[in-house]
Amino acid sequence: MRLFSFLFLSMGVLAFNSCQQKENSVILERPTGWEIIETPTQASLRGLSPVTNEIVWASGSSGVWLLTVDGGDTWETGVIGGLDTVDFRDIEGFSASTALALSSGQPAVIFKTIDGGKNWVEKFKGPEGAFFDGFDFNKDKNGYVIGDPVGGKWMVLRTNDQGETWALLESSPKAKEGEAAFAASGSGIIMGTDNIWFASGGSISRVYNSNDGGSKWTVQDTPILQGEMSQGIYSITRVDNDNMIAVGGDYLQPDFSEKNVILSNDLGKTWTAASGNPPSGYRSGVAYFPRHHWVITVGPNGGDFSKDGGYGWERFSDEAFHSVYLDKSQSGVWASGANGKIAKLKF
Repeated sequence: MRLFSFLFLSMGVLAFNSCQQKENSVILERPTGWEIIETPTQASLRGLSPVTNEIVWASGSSGVWLLTVDGGDTWETGVIGGLDTVDFRDIEGFSASTALALSSGQPAVIFKTIDGGKNWVEKFKGPEGAFFDGFDFNKDKNGYVIGDPVGGKWMVLRTNDQGETWALLESSPKAKEGEAAFAASGSGIIMGTDNIWFASGGSISRVYNSNDGGSKWTVQDTPILQGEMSQGIYSITRVDNDNMIAVGGDYLQPDFSEKNVILSNDLGKTWTAASGNPPSGYRSGVAYFPRHHWVITVGPNGGDFSKDGGYGWERFSDEAFHSVYLDKSQSGVWASGANGKIAKLKF
């Protein structure tokens, strides 16, 4: 009887685990919207860095920083370095204690905290007229900043010690007249293990790539909307070992949906326009959610998702956001926007 009970219990556990595995592997058809999370600020939040499903950093206008360690139930907040007139448009969280924040300009600075935001220390200050657009890090301590061109060359900064020190690359690539980058969401630059990609817009919209730490660069033309200072690529994401997606458009025409998404199947060497239904307007952020094989993109008139790698898109939300990011544990997708708005994707 004991043996029978043991076998029955074991079979039950195996059946439960099998059901759990099937449930965890289910690919859902579509996201159901956003869970809006209350925050203690009305700042415009373009900087966003979900470290886990519980630990999320954000930054934005008026020098504001935010941190939750309980999935948004409570928030710590303050002003970075007392700079209450500066817009910190990108932030990179490494843990609940450590983060870097980057301002766009006036001045263009990088600050770091190692005590959960209680104190922020300036680690780099750009020259007069510098404008930083975003930064990204790989799983090591290596990171890169992209800044608008100065004297015809992009400002590319590098760190190999998690932002303690920064160096301006002498090998930064040249830009064309009227070419710049966008600081709309901090996601116009991304890193792989050895690769760096960043995107431009304005007079021309191109994708730059280095696979040797920034010593040498290649640049590719793209078919995205371009030619005006408000047009081009605003955000770029990597889907897998070969495929990348970039979104953008014209921020002065938020409902204009032509040529606002492009795809690459060779890690940015070539780019083509998506052939299916496009996102429903200008888009400033894009992120890939591997759990359900969705690509999520956001902008001022709502959000869209793709379940076929970016070829075709469906609108799923009217909520406006600046930025969208997958958390580093790949368990959820977060977004941030105007008036202190932060949200988590519902599915």
